Amino acid sequence: MKKSAIIILGIILISFLVGIYLYPQMPEKMASHWNSRGEVDGYLPKFWALFLMPAISIGLFLFFLLIPKIDPLKQNIAKFRKYYDGFIVLIISFLLYVHILTIFWNLGFRFSMAQLMTPALGALFYYCGVLIENAKRNWFIGIRTPWTLSSEKVWDKTHKLGGKLFKLVGIIVLLGIMLQKYALFFIIIPVLSVSVYLIIYSYFEFQKVGK
Repeated sequence: MKKSAIIILGIILISFLVGIYLYPQMPEKMASHWNSRGEVDGYLPKFWALFLMPAISIGLFLFFLLIPKIDPLKQNIAKFRKYYDGFIVLIISFLLYVHILTIFWNLGFRFSMAQLMTPALGALFYYCGVLIENAKRNWFIGIRTPWTLSSEKVWDKTHKLGGKLFKLVGIIVLLGIMLQKYALFFIIIPVLSVSVYLIIYSYFEFQKVGK
């Protein structure tokens, strides 16, 4: 984790330094939220717009550090820790990316927020598939249903399938780049469909496999 922690802290530091450096140039109220059509529909005072995302990054990083220490099955997390650490780096990098896009918009650059968010979300969901595929039974990470948590066999079967499906979701999300008008549907529908399917799958697998 030491190497990952250094990378993560470096990313968070960059977020803060960018905010501090650009603070004088930002408008008093900054665009901070966009609807599905790419229109701004939310604003924040510039202090919060510049420093809320870095603060959230710190909070998430501390929470992710805590999970392997408090999970009753912490020994299982150690078995896929490199994938878990990679996910933390990716999610903090994703937040920096969103932060940078927000700043560029408020500097006067104009682009499709949905279109630029799509590849980042695709990569994030794809890596979720990698993480899920390698996750061992625990209480915080993965597809946690009563049936996966009750059976090692059901956990393994559900997560092997879930990993493949979430990788597929990542690829489907990328198609939203070409169909910008429907980009949101390429995110919500696959994620919800796969999530519901895996819950149902784990139930039926438990009926077949049991403990």
